[in-house]
Amino acid sequence: MSFSNSSRHLREGLEIMAEKMAVSNRSGPTILVIDDEEHVREGCRKVLTREGYEVSLAAGGDIGLKMIERQHYDIILLDLMMPSLSGFDVLAHVKALHPDSVIIVISGYATLENSIEAMKKGAFDFIPKPFSPEQLRLLIKKAIEYNRAMQDIADEKSRIRVLINRLTDGVMATDSSKQVVLANPAFLAMAGYRDAAAVGRPASEVMHQEQVMSMIDRALAMPGDQFQELTEELDCGSEKDQAGPVLNARCIPFRDRAGRNIGTITVLHDITALKQMDRIKSDFVSMVSHEIRSPLNSILAQIKVVLDGLVGEVTPQQHEILGRAAEKIKSLVCLSSELLDLARIESGLISQERETLNLAELLDSQVAFYDAAAQAKKIRLELAGPVTVPPVFVNRRNLEEVLANLIGNAISYTPQGGTVTVTAAMEEGYLRINVQDNGMGIAAEDQERIFTPFFRVKNDQTRFIIGTGLGLAIVKRIVEAHHGFVRVLSKPGAGSTFQVYLPAADQGGHNSATQDPLFLYDNCPTS
Repeated sequence: MSFSNSSRHLREGLEIMAEKMAVSNRSGPTILVIDDEEHVREGCRKVLTREGYEVSLAAGGDIGLKMIERQHYDIILLDLMMPSLSGFDVLAHVKALHPDSVIIVISGYATLENSIEAMKKGAFDFIPKPFSPEQLRLLIKKAIEYNRAMQDIADEKSRIRVLINRLTDGVMATDSSKQVVLANPAFLAMAGYRDAAAVGRPASEVMHQEQVMSMIDRALAMPGDQFQELTEELDCGSEKDQAGPVLNARCIPFRDRAGRNIGTITVLHDITALKQMDRIKSDFVSMVSHEIRSPLNSILAQIKVVLDGLVGEVTPQQHEILGRAAEKIKSLVCLSSELLDLARIESGLISQERETLNLAELLDSQVAFYDAAAQAKKIRLELAGPVTVPPVFVNRRNLEEVLANLIGNAISYTPQGGTVTVTAAMEEGYLRINVQDNGMGIAAEDQERIFTPFFRVKNDQTRFIIGTGLGLAIVKRIVEAHHGFVRVLSKPGAGSTFQVYLPAADQGGHNSATQDPLFLYDNCPTS
């Protein structure tokens, strides 16, 4: 044997050994070469096996298709022009069986147009014959990267799907035409949907609550420069079952990179238990307050009998002691009354009577009523005017309670010689009432808490001021029940301005909505 032949055999032996080692250690993608030309199949196998890939060969389309039916291949090198079964037919079957397989078309120069057509039908790329080993390696690497990217996306979608399906909150996503693209089991259960698969159906067929459909419409119509989470409370009780579930619904627009609305995401949260707990709490507070108020009133009446001397002469010292006791009992009576009022407003058991009022007359009467209390502290109380605002559609006694709390607080927290000013004006479709003082002011950290029940600002200046800490909480709830809002502007030592915003009445004498009931409050010492 010549030296050249020995060298050639040694080289072939080393190549075969390297191929076997690569096969035994392979962990990469599986590749199938389907081509009726043996030298093309063997050439591909030789190049790719050296790279460590698992390579299978098929001498025709029919053989390749049978192999694909038995096993999944990550990458398929597919010749289009084969006698038994064309590459186009194999391509269609592969996409039906394994849509994630990456198909690379092998084609001669004469069929370049066919290669492009195959790519339109789902092929990843094509490589023309003849091709070099380097071209094949580069194309396979590109296909592997694509395959991994697609697998990562599929894995991420699977994780998200599992996560969403395990959520106890209901989640539904819709496209721009309000078709359902995702709805987890929790959402379908809350919506009461029991039919076939929800995906692809109109959202109105899955969720029958008009409030949710309105939220979806508003989210889709939301301008690109605006992003807002829409919220609604859904009472899902039926005529037969008044105690049905209560859901909190939230909806936001879903946008692409250009900021265009391409769909919506709606989340449902079951708050039935929370509402029941609130109702139980309110019922308990209402019961306790009612049971306490009656005996307190009885004690107060008996003290008055003693103070009036109807049961005998009362010394000055006894009169002073009984007077202090009477004041404390009055505070407890007002506390129980305000607790009762707060419980009723939270439970919805409040009056629905409203009327169109002339705000100027109402403000004038309230200022006149509290003028005596202001004069007792040498405080100037004034209604700055003239008040030229549209009428409001409100519950008179509720609005009187709001003004009583705000004006009473302003007088209480303003030192002698100060000023309290009441004004009213229109602002961006709302009727704004200001109650301004130049008193103690409120620290920034306390301004968010003053509307919380029982919270009172505590410092050396306020410790002698009597109050329940409920007045501003009641103000906030009354104003919100009228579809308005209240805020405070204040600095310590520079006074405070409480601003109440109410929707103005329309020409028919109604504001934006009138379905929320309101309770009629009794006057008590302010917070």
